[in-house]
Amino acid sequence: MKTTHIPRKRFGQHFLHNQHIIQRIVTSIAPQPEQHLVEIGPGKGALTLPLLQYGCPLDVIELDRDLIELLRQKTLSFNQLRIHQADVLTYDFKQLIADSQPLRIVGNLPYNISTPLLFHLLKNANHIQDMFFMLQKEVVERMIAAPASSEYGRLSVMLQYHCEIKKLFDVSPGAFYPPPKVNSSIVQLIPHSIPPVDVLNQKRFAQIVTLAFSQRRKTLRNTLKTILDAVQIEGAGIDPQARAETLSLQAFAQLANLNHQNPPLK
Repeated sequence: MKTTHIPRKRFGQHFLHNQHIIQRIVTSIAPQPEQHLVEIGPGKGALTLPLLQYGCPLDVIELDRDLIELLRQKTLSFNQLRIHQADVLTYDFKQLIADSQPLRIVGNLPYNISTPLLFHLLKNANHIQDMFFMLQKEVVERMIAAPASSEYGRLSVMLQYHCEIKKLFDVSPGAFYPPPKVNSSIVQLIPHSIPPVDVLNQKRFAQIVTLAFSQRRKTLRNTLKTILDAVQIEGAGIDPQARAETLSLQAFAQLANLNHQNPPLK
């Protein structure tokens, strides 16, 4: 029976072992027995085992087959656990929905896939109650950034449109084995039941935001010229000479709503 596991760099594996931090995370999540939890990247079960004590149905998604075997050995007595061997970047989270019970998703996310994974999860935001993630501190700072700050960008705008975001606390590298070269933070995301701004076409909104931040040093007149001219931008009450990093969520919504009926560019 294999009881040890060498962390694999290609999977971005850094295993949380600090019991104080683990307890703070579980306390923040505060699971209730009737809730449906999903853990991304359970690893060796540092969060999985404490979460199982609450009696909640728990699905875990892990890519590493060796870790899955270790986890099975540790959790034989828990009937409410289901283990899925899959790549979370392509996993269809809708298949976990049962009886319209929204998902509570948690995880210590590999830093190398955190941003694409967040965008993948947004596709299922209407099925999610909330999310608690361990992420690189720099990524969390970008998620909560305000306009006119150096951290503010596409990730800030898109996540703030879809979710209320709360940074909970920081975690030092020493809480992991092996220790990463960066600091981490715990963040909670709560999908909005009603978006904070009115967007008539979400694909158009995403396109506008992506184009606007595609070349940060350039003005909106240049970055959006393939879909909006300077007169249209000015007609929305926005200076065509402004840069994307100065625009509020509301301003991006106004730009997206200008020609929302046009199909997004491929």
